Amino acid sequence: MGRSEPRQAGAGFSLPELLVAVAVLGLLAALALDGGQRSLARMRVETATRRLGWGLEQARQQAQSLGQPCALELGPAGWREPSGGSLPGCGGVLADGDGAGEAAGVALQHNLPAALRFSSNGLVLDGGTVVVSAAGTELRRCLVMSLPLGVVRLGRYTGPLGDDPRSSACRAEETL
Repeated sequence: MGRSEPRQAGAGFSLPELLVAVAVLGLLAALALDGGQRSLARMRVETATRRLGWGLEQARQQAQSLGQPCALELGPAGWREPSGGSLPGCGGVLADGDGAGEAAGVALQHNLPAALRFSSNGLVLDGGTVVVSAAGTELRRCLVMSLPLGVVRLGRYTGPLGDDPRSSACRAEETL
């Protein structure tokens, strides 16, 4: 009968050891992928919110520098020139396809009028709330335009998902 020789130190791993190692590596990779997707969704919401706020500031500056009123419209992908109305569009502001909305996987809900108007001295003449959300994260940001001074504030939206932005709970955050 044959004798089995003792296993040498450099002979390698057994099949069960390899399977356990592959399973552990697969689990770690899945956790990293899931965390990365959540982080990416949060960054999309943050970026879209800041772009919307930046677009409002650009429109305000445009109206002020030209000394004449102008208007913006919020489409599914972000700010764009108004499709109708008597006021000219605020040129040089973000347009559809800039990555602020649907194109980036971000959903925009709002109760703004068809055209958001700016006075010749840069004040926002219309008020409302925009809620920014994305699949893959619970984070929802809000952008509130309040009257009569046209103050714009960014915050965290705490209302129920799918709720009408008019009954929003937009909490200010110091980080924004």
